[in-house]
Amino acid sequence: MTQVDAKLTLSLSEIDRDMLAEVGGKAANLGVLTSAGFPVPEGFCVTTEAYARVAPDLDFDAPDLATKARAALLDAEVPPDLADAIRRAYAEIGGPVAVRSSATAEDLPDASFAGQQDTYLHIIGGDAVIDAVRRCWASLWTDRAVAYRQSNDVDHRSVKLAVVVQKMVEATTAGVLLTANPVTGRRHEALIDASPGLGEAVVSGAVNPDHFAVYEGEITERRLGDKRTVVRPLPGGGTETVELPENSAVACVTDDQIHELAAIGDRVERIYQAPQDIEWAYDQGGKLWLTQSRPITTLFPVPTPEPAELRAYVSANVAQGMFRPFTPMGLAVFRLIGSEMAGIIGRRVADPRQGPAPLATAAGRIFIDMTAGLRSRVGRELLPRIFEVMEARSAAIVRGLFDDPHFSVVHRSRWPLVKAVGPALLKFHAPRQVLQALVRPAETRKRVAGLRKRLSDGVPPATDAAGHLRAAEWLLTHRAAHVIPQVAPPLMTGLAAYVVAGKLMPQAAPQLREAVLRAMPHNVTTEMDLRLWRMSRDIKADPTAAAEMRETSAAELAKRYHAGTLAATTQRELAEFLDNYGDRSVAEIDIGMPRWSDDPTHILGVLANYLRMDEDRQAPDAQFARAAREAEEAVRTLTATAPWGRRHLVGFLLRRSRELIGLRESPKFTIISAFGIVRRHLTEVGRALVDGGLLADASDVFFLDFGEIELVIGGDDLRGLVAERRETYDREVRRRHVPRVLMSDGTMPEPASGDLPPGALGGTPASSGTVTGVARVIQEPTGAHLEPGEILVAPSTDPGWTPLFLTAGGLVMEMGGANSHGAMVAREYGIPAVVGVPDATHRIKTGDTITVDGGAGVVSVRAE
Repeated sequence: MTQVDAKLTLSLSEIDRDMLAEVGGKAANLGVLTSAGFPVPEGFCVTTEAYARVAPDLDFDAPDLATKARAALLDAEVPPDLADAIRRAYAEIGGPVAVRSSATAEDLPDASFAGQQDTYLHIIGGDAVIDAVRRCWASLWTDRAVAYRQSNDVDHRSVKLAVVVQKMVEATTAGVLLTANPVTGRRHEALIDASPGLGEAVVSGAVNPDHFAVYEGEITERRLGDKRTVVRPLPGGGTETVELPENSAVACVTDDQIHELAAIGDRVERIYQAPQDIEWAYDQGGKLWLTQSRPITTLFPVPTPEPAELRAYVSANVAQGMFRPFTPMGLAVFRLIGSEMAGIIGRRVADPRQGPAPLATAAGRIFIDMTAGLRSRVGRELLPRIFEVMEARSAAIVRGLFDDPHFSVVHRSRWPLVKAVGPALLKFHAPRQVLQALVRPAETRKRVAGLRKRLSDGVPPATDAAGHLRAAEWLLTHRAAHVIPQVAPPLMTGLAAYVVAGKLMPQAAPQLREAVLRAMPHNVTTEMDLRLWRMSRDIKADPTAAAEMRETSAAELAKRYHAGTLAATTQRELAEFLDNYGDRSVAEIDIGMPRWSDDPTHILGVLANYLRMDEDRQAPDAQFARAAREAEEAVRTLTATAPWGRRHLVGFLLRRSRELIGLRESPKFTIISAFGIVRRHLTEVGRALVDGGLLADASDVFFLDFGEIELVIGGDDLRGLVAERRETYDREVRRRHVPRVLMSDGTMPEPASGDLPPGALGGTPASSGTVTGVARVIQEPTGAHLEPGEILVAPSTDPGWTPLFLTAGGLVMEMGGANSHGAMVAREYGIPAVVGVPDATHRIKTGDTITVDGGAGVVSVRAE
């Protein structure tokens, strides 16, 4: 080839994995397979340089972009030197050929874009190849391809198209091989779909193929399809689709071929170090050819580091009501805190920054290894009970793992648990805390509140970046990690008091016992929400402030707040609110998330929504006061109806439960307050590094860990790493499915579905009562709008969501258990709620009329 030709066409043997910008994803992958010696049909690539030669100038913001771009490319004249280069390359391999699109945003590790561009099979003759190349170029701008790029946030300007031209395989049988199960997530399980003729029938879904599964060398599944549709070549070029009689009696591949496919798939996966979606064909001589390989991008990543044996992990994100990923610094914080808490129970970690062994990460989420618990008799007793409180469907999954031989019980004694936890309980004076909570609950609450005020006591002085970094780590290890053992005993005392009271009066109505938990006093999150409501009333009473709030966007109001130019009432009220609660945020357990004090847009949007509510019996403060009266009346009724010899004890326990259970939000609130101080120290580190020219933005520190920040302070340039991690983080934010439980082989077990009436969704009863209303599906609360009385449908919730609860008529959550955060707040506010409803945010649409039966755990949907 001439030097000019080399830029326009390249043989597959000349292509490597670093040439994505020149040849696109499909050609790059085929080049890798060719170089590795796999049986790939001979071929060449018409490069992106060729596409750039003919691509028209486009208005990328035009509403009819796709139509105009397609028409321009179909009408474009192929330059003579490019046409000659294609003809010569075609002549070298001979026909017929397959002509396939290969976009630069295609067959990538994080987005396959499979089927978005076109393929033309059995093309004969140089002119026909050139025409097929032109049509492939145009297919970059089909409506589906444009929409797919938009949904994946891929800039149209950044995408170019190359075209792969490969010698056709005279296939007797062809199909698709997956080296992992995309439904269950199980790695190293080969799935094979096969049908006579060309593989296009299988790829396009036009045929019911034979299906096989192979795991650990055994064919574990065999399902024969009817194979009635066959795609086959025409003598003069092109293909035809033919309907044949049903043929489900005989498989179109032999067992030896099935094993050969599984084995070659395993080899291909090792080359790419990732599960692959492979297209293959057997020719008339029985030789196997690979015509394409792309990554399977829909799999949830397995936890790292990958263990040698099968292990089971539970999602800490799901347990905390957080779907989105952690920033790298958010992960680093949890590793550090986890190491310190492990040390508290005598399990010292060699490198605290790496975290204790049970902590693992996948897709930017935290997973906790529960294998040891599954193999312990005590663990099997405790784990389901813990998950029933936090996330009920996880409890069902855990119970299902009890029968797995990988997790057979090996520890039967309670002594290891006592040995680990006992010294920690004594170190933090747990017996004394329990006694104080029972005798002097007000004094206990005062002590717990004081923890937050003393967070900064003893913090090392900081005058430079290194000093602020040391202060941040000190706060996490000496303050945040020690909050739970100092607050958990009185909280557990309150919960135990409620449980024991229930056991002393087993005949009491469940609804009456549940009423005791409503409008729980001394709950910092409830107090925060009601403070917001009172703010809205004060603003509404000020005509100037109310008009500004109604007429100005929340984002603009936030700018005015930081500039100090809001209406006086709003400025004063918001400053006071943020002084108390400004360290909170949505997804607040990730220290990398901006706090409300950084950006109060969400809070201002909530206030604007509250202004539209009338002050009537449905006002949140009135509802809360009414619920508090009902709770106190329930305590009196239960006390009076308890067996005579137990009445005083039942009354005492129920009253103590109401004085102590409200503390359940205090540990998290205190830790989040510590995070706020840590975040300010880290921001100072970022500012110093920006001033030194080592980072582009102060927030970049949240995309590094502690060790990496030390390297930057020392002069290393990690801006490229920060940019890469920001891109990965932004991509992971769009991920909607996060497994509750994840196995180390990628399997995502799910509990068995129960029988439900048509149109009904089942979940866990969370707050009794029945409500029918219009659904509002909200994925992220920031900027969300919820009309009074609408039913909030959410993936999960944390305290950052709770201001929306004040206007909600009911609650439906995909995640959560009966005692998860959202469920308990719903009970306190007296709104019906069902949690743990699988895929609720996808199966329910905004505008649907739904009925939430919080007592039965059923959501009925009537689509509008």
